[in-house]
Amino acid sequence: MIRRIRLALVIGILVPMTAVLLPIQIAAIRAGHPLRRRLPHVWHRVATRMLGLRVNVIGRPAIHENAGVLIASNHVSWLDIVALGAAAPVSYVAKHEVGGWPGVSILAKLQETLFIERERRGKVGEQAGQIRERLARGDAIVLFAEGTTSDGNFLLPFKSALFGAVGVGPGSEVAHESVRVQPVAIVYTHLHGVPMGRFDRPVAAWPGDVELGPHVAGVLEAGAIDVVVCFGEPIAVGDMANRKALAAACENAVREMASGVLRGREPLLTGDEKR
Repeated sequence: MIRRIRLALVIGILVPMTAVLLPIQIAAIRAGHPLRRRLPHVWHRVATRMLGLRVNVIGRPAIHENAGVLIASNHVSWLDIVALGAAAPVSYVAKHEVGGWPGVSILAKLQETLFIERERRGKVGEQAGQIRERLARGDAIVLFAEGTTSDGNFLLPFKSALFGAVGVGPGSEVAHESVRVQPVAIVYTHLHGVPMGRFDRPVAAWPGDVELGPHVAGVLEAGAIDVVVCFGEPIAVGDMANRKALAAACENAVREMASGVLRGREPLLTGDEKR
């Protein structure tokens, strides 16, 4: 019954809303208007309510009008897209296959997602360049640095290749002072108000071997999921020797924040804000 109610809300509210906003978003993207960032943000805020996802934000996104930020985040579920999109006006880096998924690909393109082929090492430089161009435009780009989804209980090693987009290290192609890198931890904490244990977290987590359709249905049926989106302190890129050092610094920061949330300790951040 709960699943049917939530599905009815998605079909009755979210689908018509998408149809209305779609031509406006396309026009905003073509014109480079600020609405291209704001409309997806509004869409995700509505989507969280339809899905029964309560987003708790700690810290502040390092987003400013004319300065790009690379957000380095862990990746647990497709729900991360909705949670982060509701927390801040962002775009994403996604694997190339997502660009061919029916329905999902349209939403991703409307949010100006960058599609990459991680397995093609020869294209890393080109793909990093695409991210660099977007950062130069002042966009906030989310990089799920693990390269895949985890089970939500453990953090996977961060892949360093695309961190080269910020021009860190000797011989960089862009002045790194103009771009910030911000670690972000996404942690699913409660189900119907009850703290999630490691065996409950798969309700939200979406590992790669689980089909998307059944998992979406499971989320609609479960509902009432709490997620913490923790924005860490931006990392001084100029202090990093190379992209591997930057990736390691982001990984350590995300691990510390996620561990603190899972243990019931909220990270203490400068200008801490919870909403």
